[in-house]
Amino acid sequence: MSAMDPTEVFRQEASELFEVLEGALLDLGQRPDDRELVDSAFRALHTIKGSGAMFGFDKVASFTHEFETAFDRVRKGEIKPTQELISVALAAKDYIRALIEDPQSTDDIIGEAILDDLKRFVSFDQPGAPVVEIAGAPPLVPSESKQAGWHLHLEFESHILRNGSNPLDLLEDLCKLGPCFVVPITDGIPFLDEMEPEDCYLKWDVKLHAVCDKDAIDDVFMFVQDEMKLTLSPLAHVDAPAPAPLFQLLDEEPAPVVEMPAPVVEAAAAPFAEQPVAKAEPKSESRLEPKPEAKRDDRGIATVRVQAERLDELMDRVGELVIAQARLTQLAASGSDLSIKMIAEEIERLASSLRDTTMGARMVPIGSLFGRFRRLVHDLSRDLSKPVEFVTSGEDTELDKTMIECLADPLVHLIRNSVDHGIEDTATRAANGKTEQGRIELAAVHSGAQVLVTVKDNGGGLNTARIRAKAEEQGLIAAGAVLTDHEIHQFLFHPGFSTAQTISALSGRGVGMDVVKRTIENMRGSIDLSTLPGQGTTVTLRLPLTLAIIEGLLIRVGEGRYIIPLSAVEECIELTAEDERSRGRNFLNVRGNLVPFLRLREIMTASGTPDRHQKTIIISTGETHVGLVADQIIGNHQTVIKSLSKLHSDVTMFSGATILGDGTAALILDVAQLVALAQSKVEKQHISEAA
Repeated sequence: MSAMDPTEVFRQEASELFEVLEGALLDLGQRPDDRELVDSAFRALHTIKGSGAMFGFDKVASFTHEFETAFDRVRKGEIKPTQELISVALAAKDYIRALIEDPQSTDDIIGEAILDDLKRFVSFDQPGAPVVEIAGAPPLVPSESKQAGWHLHLEFESHILRNGSNPLDLLEDLCKLGPCFVVPITDGIPFLDEMEPEDCYLKWDVKLHAVCDKDAIDDVFMFVQDEMKLTLSPLAHVDAPAPAPLFQLLDEEPAPVVEMPAPVVEAAAAPFAEQPVAKAEPKSESRLEPKPEAKRDDRGIATVRVQAERLDELMDRVGELVIAQARLTQLAASGSDLSIKMIAEEIERLASSLRDTTMGARMVPIGSLFGRFRRLVHDLSRDLSKPVEFVTSGEDTELDKTMIECLADPLVHLIRNSVDHGIEDTATRAANGKTEQGRIELAAVHSGAQVLVTVKDNGGGLNTARIRAKAEEQGLIAAGAVLTDHEIHQFLFHPGFSTAQTISALSGRGVGMDVVKRTIENMRGSIDLSTLPGQGTTVTLRLPLTLAIIEGLLIRVGEGRYIIPLSAVEECIELTAEDERSRGRNFLNVRGNLVPFLRLREIMTASGTPDRHQKTIIISTGETHVGLVADQIIGNHQTVIKSLSKLHSDVTMFSGATILGDGTAALILDVAQLVALAQSKVEKQHISEAA
């Protein structure tokens, strides 16, 4: 097993930091007075800069440093972030991402233009921003012979060296702020035979003679704050020390560590005994307490970064195990050996548990996807001059990672349509008595074996008359045909259908909703569309939890066996003699409702004589119900989905295949295609009856 490329690790961590940075910037546009958001953005920037320099991304480090410098006046509270400034900061974030992910696609001119915009928006008129005084601290103004500063006591966790941090490097960074008098405290050094070579036993007392604020010191220890105890207090005015080496340690001969460790500390601390470092915390001191070591260790092993390919491979192995377990169960059922049957039942239980555990490992909170659309709505709102509030809920709802990846494009199209077509412009909303700001809600919730993802806006709703007129114009329906509103709205998903009067960069080509429908159907999901004129539109995506292993209903048609996804099955009924006699109608009377049905023997061109008592499986997609007539319902089946080869790409009736316990293959029926086939037959029947 080869080690992961360090630069790839940096890219992955940078991607997470970009999400934090983007979220903080977008929130800052809504809450410009929130200091924590500014600090969060700066922490992300500082980490990207430091890690970029460490891994050789010098352009990233240089640009991010300039970004920090230009944005520093926001951090100091001298100016408030405006929407224009946030937009430029987001563009700077995109440029940094491009420098990391695809350096060849970037140009220095673009980066310089972004930095110029940043400096202009923050009124960067002078090379250095003014120093902000810290409340409660004495003014740090140097005089001719005296200079103010800080008194620090540093105590690091013993394992800090193992985490790759070097206290001496941190002290060197601290000395860059100004002259330092650094004294090591050695009373914690154990006997030689008790010493761990990877542990840190030293503490340090530091006198920093520099005109700097507390934030500058905090920045030095930003990455180790959870692994140290920092006691910080203002230093009284004292004589400035003469220029000295970087670390001015005591030259006195130390007493033997075993016998007299204390005098070393006393002698070292003597020069500034007027402010001894006590264990009790003074009121004026700022202390960063480390979290308990045990809790931190627990957090360290709570999550492990695993490559997605390994999870896919694990899922494939579990799928093969499920197939082998089905084979064992079938063999055990055909014999009379009770011990074999007991083992088969135990293997079935373990395989089921392993399947659930593996599928759980592939589950990802959908909030990781929802966060991407905040930027999309922000940019669309700015470009279209439509104030839009974007609200999300159900971010903790979990979905298979493959489903998350497939769901991104459909949601982009739906949200773009909501902002462009759904939300009215400011003048129209004001004329209709609505608030100036539109609202788009993106929500996710579990519903049985499905996840419902909803996109809702409070715009003008769908214009049913315009949709119908456009459908008649394109020849999709005959003029005067009787259709329900639900049926008319389905034309929005037809390829090339658009009600936009002009083609723009956002819409007008009739591609978006067609992509949504095809993608969701390929995911074995369905789409519900509802609207209220003048109040808005709601689009609900019904999705299975996973695309790897599903529960299916195994049926027989002639000599062939097929799988129907159990999530689409409503009920199973027997085909009556009356239904058999009405071969021209192809309708079932299910509790007073007429349901069209398809004879799978005719579709599959099955040979032989049909079974005397045929069964009908009622399936549904959205509000549409269709019956499928089969010879036999065999029962429930754990279905490991196998993709069809490219040679079968034109076979639309099946969405995949699976291996049964006896080693034979069974095709998985595509419910959406079967429902569409039934609807087309019903329409043809209506046309023939009208003729």
